Amino acid sequence: MTERGERHVRRDADHFQVGPSALSWDGDTLVIAIDERSAPLPYRVRGTVRVTPELIGTTAFALDPAARHRWHPVAPRARVEVAMTHPDLGWSGSGYWDSNFGDEPLEAGFDDWHWARAHLRNDVAVLYEGRRRGGDPFELALKFDRQGRWHDVAPPPRVRLPHTGWRVARATRADSGATPLVTRTWIDAPFYARSGLSTRLFGETVDAVHESLSLARFRSPIVQSMLPYRMPRALW
Repeated sequence: MTERGERHVRRDADHFQVGPSALSWDGDTLVIAIDERSAPLPYRVRGTVRVTPELIGTTAFALDPAARHRWHPVAPRARVEVAMTHPDLGWSGSGYWDSNFGDEPLEAGFDDWHWARAHLRNDVAVLYEGRRRGGDPFELALKFDRQGRWHDVAPPPRVRLPHTGWRVARATRADSGATPLVTRTWIDAPFYARSGLSTRLFGETVDAVHESLSLARFRSPIVQSMLPYRMPRALW
């Protein structure tokens, strides 16, 4: 989405709008209406995404001792329907919805993190780990059942994944003896990667969504100067 000033932002209890794009909650489903121009090539991106939670997570987790940064898995399991007009495509499938929020920018609190989510036969597994600014580690390993209840689990062994094309380090967790495979990398940016994994977790062979984020890279003035070319900014 295009970055815009505050006069282009409107919100109320069930609606949030930034320029021509908006999010709204109809009581059962999050409806995401997209009307944007891509970058760096300015072609039209328009359509609707509907995210219908199958369960709701009621707990936000502090990622640092002072709770300046919190993470909330809003819907650990959801149904997603995508209907685009520009380009003309659509699909549906299983999904997930979470939120990071806090009292300072992420780059002020962290150097990096690795996150992964996999739908198991009965539960959803979420693995979250990284380093806070200054080097202190943090980690969360959780399972959510179909009623939205969560419990801590022992994290499986750590496994290094191949670096991205931008040389961002990646790591994940997998059952002992398993070798996770990066099946596809959807986003390969100078400080961030989102990928699909084929792996084994908690005794099940699963497809997982994985991300690695280098906030040390993000803080670099060189990377900061590149951001407007990937995410345009409206200056009017």
